[in-house]
Amino acid sequence: MKFSNYFLPTLKEDPSDSDIISHSLSIRAGLIRKVASGIYAFLPLGYKILKKIENIVREEMNNANAIEIFMPVMQPAEIWQESNRWYEYGPEMFKIVDRNERDFCLGPTHEELITTMASADIYSYKDLPVNLYQIQVKFRDEIRPRYGLLRAREFIMKDAYSFGATEEDLDKDYEAMYDAYSKIIERIGLKYKVVEADSGLIGGKFSHEFMILADNGEETIVYCDKCGYAANIDNAKYSLKKSSHGNKNYVNEIKGVEEIYTPNIKTIEDLVNFLHQPSQNIIKTMVVKNPQDKVFAFLLSGDRALNLNKVEKFLGTSLELINEENNRYNLPIGFIGPAGLNKEITVYGDYTIYGKQNLISGANKVDYHYKNINSQRDFQVKDWGNFSYPVVGDLCENCREELNFDKGIEVGHIFKLGTKYSEKLDGKFLDSDGKLKPYIMGCYGIGITRMLAAVIEQSHDEKGIIWPESIAPFLVSLIVTNMSETTLKDSAEDAYELLLKNKIEVLYDDRDISAGIKFKDSDLTGIPIKMIFGKKFLQNETIDIEYRDGAPKIELKFIDLENFIKKIKKSDE
Repeated sequence: MKFSNYFLPTLKEDPSDSDIISHSLSIRAGLIRKVASGIYAFLPLGYKILKKIENIVREEMNNANAIEIFMPVMQPAEIWQESNRWYEYGPEMFKIVDRNERDFCLGPTHEELITTMASADIYSYKDLPVNLYQIQVKFRDEIRPRYGLLRAREFIMKDAYSFGATEEDLDKDYEAMYDAYSKIIERIGLKYKVVEADSGLIGGKFSHEFMILADNGEETIVYCDKCGYAANIDNAKYSLKKSSHGNKNYVNEIKGVEEIYTPNIKTIEDLVNFLHQPSQNIIKTMVVKNPQDKVFAFLLSGDRALNLNKVEKFLGTSLELINEENNRYNLPIGFIGPAGLNKEITVYGDYTIYGKQNLISGANKVDYHYKNINSQRDFQVKDWGNFSYPVVGDLCENCREELNFDKGIEVGHIFKLGTKYSEKLDGKFLDSDGKLKPYIMGCYGIGITRMLAAVIEQSHDEKGIIWPESIAPFLVSLIVTNMSETTLKDSAEDAYELLLKNKIEVLYDDRDISAGIKFKDSDLTGIPIKMIFGKKFLQNETIDIEYRDGAPKIELKFIDLENFIKKIKKSDE
């Protein structure tokens, strides 16, 4: 493709509303353009990359014996109401009403629809197992779309749904999708981790996330290098570092409670500075309520954060943190503590304070804290558990090695759904024993547009994007430094024809502009190989070969060009 015949509008400056590097570079490199908040159009270069990602996904799904279908974006409300997710999904679901006053949604996912479709055509155990997938647009009305393609309101995803007669069928499909997703990411050439994860609104009993490692990742990954354990931080299991175990085995004098005047000292940080005490000696009291307005207090070490996900699982209900904006309980926010707390509030304790003595906490009175409070004597805990997030220094629960922390971007998520949807939507088959039974299901999603952004987050430098060859829009950027120089122009044309003949994707920058702009655009758009016809070619027919990933430069004689092309063609296949 010649640049003069292509549509590639690059920009010199970062867009004013860009949040992260992938958003900025996607726009500057001419991949996308913003249409509205969280909605983007793909320009030719971006669309080309998108299709390459789709093709890799499609090939690996087909290799795993999944079968491609295509379902509608619009879905009737009735099937979502049957599963109860019409109400559970909340305002993130785009809901519309047609001219006949029928309710529909723009699908954020397709579990309900695929289960309904399967129940109409999959009758017998002899038809199972089967795994159906599609590459389709999805819609979620994010409360605050941000990070460009990473959290958009309209996005492209590959979603697959497996149907089996037994748990063994599900295990095989799940393993096949695990392997397929790993191969997809490896073919693209990315560093990643597979982590245990929470199933969220999709549901089911078991799930894994595929996380691309990136400094700007929106999620934290916790993992162990020794045994291979890895989990999303919301789902991470861990043992406390030795310094966090408290001092229950340490003989210490139990001191009397003191009330301390702490004017306007509401935060742990302020309290640490005011009392000159470490945060580990402070009890952080987090108060939550369930939908029935029952209130609970969770006590944890001042250097920890409450893991609401764990707490919700522990209590088996959704919860809301009580703060100054929703405080209808006359609680002195910033000064809450377990000693003297309203007896109607059930108190639970995190292991990070278990056994510790002479601690500091809020006194349940504005501008006051208690010093030297102790459990049993000054307050009662109904139960102890692990309710906080791990921190640096905590240990792997499996092998007791210190855990590592990294940032990641979720690009894929696989779930063992079991019978969650088949039971609710009457998705049944006739088993070999002559009885009707619900399908045992799995679902498997991988973000196509999200993958594009994640690649940029992991693979870029100060000049722009660095595309892996597997999804690069063009393999070669052919640059002539001076288009008015006939020798350069004619030789570049010959090289261009030779590249096309060998089916190498090449962008020939034939614009009559400065070489500097051409180099900058080539670097910005991330094309892996620069083939430069410049001064050295005029001197001794030498072509400069530069690699976008920083590999050593090559000086290539024109007579060796065909062999070089064959070599890069082989590496690209």
